[in-house]
Amino acid sequence: MKETTYFTTGQLSKLTGLTLRTLRYYDQIGLLTPDKEHTGAVRRYGVDDLRRLQQIQTLKYVGLSLDEIGDLLAAEAGLGWKIRNSLLAQLDVVRQKMLHTENVVKVIRGVLEDADGLGEGGWNHLADIIQAVQTEQKWGEQYRNASRLQSRIHLYDRFCTNPHGWHKWVFDQLGQEPDVHLLELGCGDGSLWLCNADRIPKSWRITLTDVSEGMLEEARSRLKGLPQFKFLLVDAQEIPFHDGQFDKVIANNMLYHVQNIQRAIQEIHRVMKQDGHFYATTMSLRHLQEVVQLGTSYDPGMEVLDRVIENFHLDNAGGLLSPFFREVEPFIYEDSLRITEVEPLIDYMISTPMNARLRLQGHVLDQFRAYVEEILKREGVHYFPYCDIINELS
Repeated sequence: MKETTYFTTGQLSKLTGLTLRTLRYYDQIGLLTPDKEHTGAVRRYGVDDLRRLQQIQTLKYVGLSLDEIGDLLAAEAGLGWKIRNSLLAQLDVVRQKMLHTENVVKVIRGVLEDADGLGEGGWNHLADIIQAVQTEQKWGEQYRNASRLQSRIHLYDRFCTNPHGWHKWVFDQLGQEPDVHLLELGCGDGSLWLCNADRIPKSWRITLTDVSEGMLEEARSRLKGLPQFKFLLVDAQEIPFHDGQFDKVIANNMLYHVQNIQRAIQEIHRVMKQDGHFYATTMSLRHLQEVVQLGTSYDPGMEVLDRVIENFHLDNAGGLLSPFFREVEPFIYEDSLRITEVEPLIDYMISTPMNARLRLQGHVLDQFRAYVEEILKREGVHYFPYCDIINELS
């Protein structure tokens, strides 16, 4: 489909199956307006409008209101997110809705199978159904989080100064012994393995997992053709594998995101062989504090970094892991970010779940962009030192 293609309202209706009334209503409320150059009596929609319509209908299917969808798409346009990132985020939120629906079905079936529960005394069973249906699902926030993660995941790869590279260094720690059965929790987009594709022993069997369907799909796409890999949607708190199944387990910068870290570590210990190794990476509390200072130097009330790192970091990781493993050995990876471009830095700052994205909008965002540009012009580069740690446990 060429980018110069245009559709009338009737053509778009036939193409998508949406009624003329729906398309005209979207136009009326400003949710989907035709191309600005074709806003006369005959309304004409371009390919970008078709993309936007796809997003609208998917988010509507998930359960968002039209007002919520409008707010989401306005924010997404302001951050310049690409259609691929949006599709991966949509995949995540649809998958989450599927899981929620499966849980409701399970509860209803449970009540149906319990003959006594259908009598007059079955109020608790009915309450269980109501509770399952009413379980709060913040679909809009889940979509935002998935999109933001997609938009910031490659910042480190672009601007890190350690020539060896984080992914290669992590892979170095794994060794090269043959016939290894390896599990990675929170594999993200598979960058660890893509960066080391030519170094992976052919005899290894590698299972990559993530709670994000979008991330898992991205990893599957990037590693297509490599026979060592299997992919599975997995919550680290409920790992669906047998006891003692894996020689090595990796949790690469993800444990601090887990709600019940102790439960996840228990599960990891359970699925490892007795002589296995667990590789858990995290960061220090000083990680990217210069980014915080940059934000507060412009706006003292600006918050940039999520405090989730406080859950599992350089100083407390050993204490959390030692009850489950007889030996914990830390390795430090020294690195820094030398930022030479404004946009990637700002994109990172407004992609976090803190208030920077709310404070940096409209003319304020333009002013902050000029502020950062002046700093880069004066200093030539903005320097963010940091270190990551990998704990090898057995």
